[in-house]
Amino acid sequence: MSHHSISKKAVKVFKQSIDKYHIIDKVDQPLENPFLANSIDHLLFKKNWIDTVQWHYEDLIRDPGIDPVEGMNLKRKIDASNQDRTDTVEYIDSYFLDLYKDVNPSKGATVNSESPAWAIDRLSILELKIYHMEEEAKRPKASDSHRESCSKKLQVLFTQRIDLSTAIDQLLEDLARGKKYMKVYKQMKMYNDEETNPVLYKDKS
Repeated sequence: MSHHSISKKAVKVFKQSIDKYHIIDKVDQPLENPFLANSIDHLLFKKNWIDTVQWHYEDLIRDPGIDPVEGMNLKRKIDASNQDRTDTVEYIDSYFLDLYKDVNPSKGATVNSESPAWAIDRLSILELKIYHMEEEAKRPKASDSHRESCSKKLQVLFTQRIDLSTAIDQLLEDLARGKKYMKVYKQMKMYNDEETNPVLYKDKS
């Protein structure tokens, strides 16, 4: 696969995931990934599915009348989802690390501030924003001014999609040519760890 096409491929897979989710539109529906287990498409689909479910968790938890116990359950689901999201991003970065493992960085090659997969993560969230802003821009019961305001915001999101896609493809091009090299730090999530979260380690002493 040419690295040039990754952003286009990602957007296509993200749209497929978002559309599939909204057929049933329930946070507890099972993930049925249509792609082969070891393919980049499989990882991209999984990544966006996690983001889509989490988007709707975030909607639910903002209900001012939510039952506190239900709210706490949701908070735990969001925490687990965040961990899942981070793990999936790291799998996607592993794919790119493997893809470019034989490239020798040229003299003066630099590290990008953001790994390819974390940039793709932002593209996945952006696709969700586009889907939901489009919904609002067409919502029949909304006021004309609301629809117009959302249409304007949608145009900005489309521009953002072009810019972010270009940046991702450029980064991958630079990695393929050795102008940049990848350095992946495993996420040091401190709040789930009994050794680093004070609330968890206070009972251990």
